[in-house]
Amino acid sequence: MTACGLDFGTSNTTLGTWSRNAPRLAKLEGDEVTIPSAIFFDWSGDPRIGRAAMDCYVEGIPGRLMRSLKSVLGTNLIDEITQVGRKRLRFSDVIALYLAQVKARAEEATGETFDRVVHGRPVHFVDGNPEGDRKAEDSLRAIANSIGFKDVSFQFEPIAAALDYERTIDREQIALIADIGGGTSDFSIVRISPERHAKVDRADDILANDGVRIGGVDFDRTLSLGGLMPLLGYTSPMKRQGLDVPSGYFHDLATWSSINRLYTDKTRREIRQVRREAAQPELLDRLLHVLDREQGHTLAMGIEAAKIDLSDKDVSLMDLDAVETGLSQAFSRADFAGFTDRLSSRIGDRIESCLRTAGLAADDVDALFLTGGSTRIPHVRHAITSKVPNARTVEGDTFGAVGTGLVIEAERRYA
Repeated sequence: MTACGLDFGTSNTTLGTWSRNAPRLAKLEGDEVTIPSAIFFDWSGDPRIGRAAMDCYVEGIPGRLMRSLKSVLGTNLIDEITQVGRKRLRFSDVIALYLAQVKARAEEATGETFDRVVHGRPVHFVDGNPEGDRKAEDSLRAIANSIGFKDVSFQFEPIAAALDYERTIDREQIALIADIGGGTSDFSIVRISPERHAKVDRADDILANDGVRIGGVDFDRTLSLGGLMPLLGYTSPMKRQGLDVPSGYFHDLATWSSINRLYTDKTRREIRQVRREAAQPELLDRLLHVLDREQGHTLAMGIEAAKIDLSDKDVSLMDLDAVETGLSQAFSRADFAGFTDRLSSRIGDRIESCLRTAGLAADDVDALFLTGGSTRIPHVRHAITSKVPNARTVEGDTFGAVGTGLVIEAERRYA
């Protein structure tokens, strides 16, 4: 029996173990060591995960795609019953099915059987709610037990990233670890050195931990609401003066974990009633077209692609032919920054809070270690680097640093 490190992320997942005196991430999908945190159920209820799940949806295979599964931890959704094919499952069961397949693939790839795990977790699953935070960790522990892990422990994701970075340094440093993932932004200030790397107990080296529930999916949602959903009727007026079209439908359609809620006859009936009272009913026709054809995830994928494009381009054009022939929408980097300025500002504010907790000035930080896909967003990156302007910026493995650090922690705890 073997220990492993499991980074179950909002967007991507890794699982690795210690092998040949080094941490190694297992191949989980072909030659890829990362796998999207997505699961697809066809109408028989058979699950497929990762890129294969996304491909099933894109190819139009009848069924249901679920993504950003981690987002339900710490919410009431975790115990809700949802229909998948002919089955009715709790969201916790859906996560268990996904992680069980990840575990099985890693065991096949490595030839090991895993019964002990260090699970990554954000600093806060839920902002300002210690009870919700505890319930989220308890839920994740119960899920891990249910798929065969007998010993389950946790490590903060930014601390795991620090352990990965620490392997590369040759002198003592004060490092700010910024992990901006799909669902949360997490920060740790840690004292690291080659000598300290060998220690099992690192509690005294952790100077501050903080985090906020803002991540890549929040930037997707905000970009969608700002630039795409108005084309479907969001913020458009009703005939009755002073009223807008109800906004809840659009917030669900812009949120990965809520899209499937809209695919009901009841919701479509409600929207048809709204359409009759809308000043621009043609916009609601587009919304109904999307829901009738269950194209919500297609729009979400397009928004995510536009967000990624805007890390390197000034403008990204989204083809919306599937909604209406000839329809498209251009997103500019400036508009994206404007839509999401409040999110990036809150991320920067949390770094200031972390520095105060550590009792440090910005100039006391030697290195800024960046990991997580959302650190590539230019205005997010600036919000972080501007708080420690004299620190050396170090690029971590965007999707693998946390998982590698969790493997290091698993070796320390269970070797």
